[in-house]
Amino acid sequence: MTTPPPNRQPVDTYLIGFNEERLRDAISYEISRSGQVYVINNRIQNLSEVAGMLQRLVPDARIATGHGQMNGHEMEELIVGFMEQKFDVLVSTTIVENGLDVPNANTIVILDAHMFGLSDLHQMRGRVGRSNRKAFCYLVSPPLGGLPEEARKRLQALEQFSDLGSGFKIALRDLEIRGAGDLLGAEQSGFINDLGFETYQKLLAEAVEELKQSEFKDLYEDQRGGWSQTRECQLDTDWELLLPDSYVNSVEERLRIYRELDALPGPEALDAYRLGLVDRFGALPAAAENLLRSLHIRWLGQSMGMEKIRIKMGKLMAYFPDDADFSIPEHVLGQFLRDLQRNPQRFQMKQKDQRSYLVVDAVRSVDEAIGFLTSWSEPQPATSN
Repeated sequence: MTTPPPNRQPVDTYLIGFNEERLRDAISYEISRSGQVYVINNRIQNLSEVAGMLQRLVPDARIATGHGQMNGHEMEELIVGFMEQKFDVLVSTTIVENGLDVPNANTIVILDAHMFGLSDLHQMRGRVGRSNRKAFCYLVSPPLGGLPEEARKRLQALEQFSDLGSGFKIALRDLEIRGAGDLLGAEQSGFINDLGFETYQKLLAEAVEELKQSEFKDLYEDQRGGWSQTRECQLDTDWELLLPDSYVNSVEERLRIYRELDALPGPEALDAYRLGLVDRFGALPAAAENLLRSLHIRWLGQSMGMEKIRIKMGKLMAYFPDDADFSIPEHVLGQFLRDLQRNPQRFQMKQKDQRSYLVVDAVRSVDEAIGFLTSWSEPQPATSN
């Protein structure tokens, strides 16, 4: 996946503002070494205007225009003519990203680059550098400071990941920027949108099991009574639980750390892992510290047989399995009922179908949630009469 074809060179990628002199120099240099240039402008209405401007800047250049609304015969003539080097510059829409292979074209200029998606930009950049000759990509956009955050991140990602075989890194960064839908996106627990395929598989299995126990429970009645009692406890929260880019720059490194955290067996291993992170990257920022602390929530929930803990908008809800064979451990129920008696406005116990869940209002921090769960998980010493 990261191994490029032999004899290829990386495409030098530059973020530039609109500058006629810079465009003229880039096109003139490519033509001077008998190469060809793509200029991408995704508005059909002003393709001719762009071509006219380039003709003014580079009078000797042979320029053609193309777009997806041309009929098939015209398009074929245009592409074949460009491949046969009848034109120096092809001004077109994004039609060039669809597998066009012209080894002699080694400069691409993408106008209004901030309007394209990251995958589109990567595909278009891949149209140049298809020989052993050095290639160049110019991303023309307004100043980064005036762009939306997502557009700015897309352009910076393409400039950063210009090495050969960096397509996977770009895909990961695109996943970060856009999110990955409901299953891996922001609606799940705080750090899930940065995880990889293993976690996807785990979440998918848990989602399937949840459907088996709810919408399709009649079909799977004979399978109930075991799986959910041994599963890991899920954590679903709107708290910021993650490793910030500013703390761990590498996408691959963050993914590796997330996977290793997910596999830690308990608190002692977590303490050792925390020391390793501090030694390598420095003091943990708040979001990273909360991420590590949140593992205690999962472990405590699992020790009490909880299937899922949801903490959103300051409300903690601890769900037990929807299973007729499951009963809440006596010490957990007893401790919670004591809290309920002391403060019935804050603590509630509810049931929906066969699923019991505990509710606590006004939970403001990871440590506060850990405190409640710890108090429920510890059996009270027997009292003598």
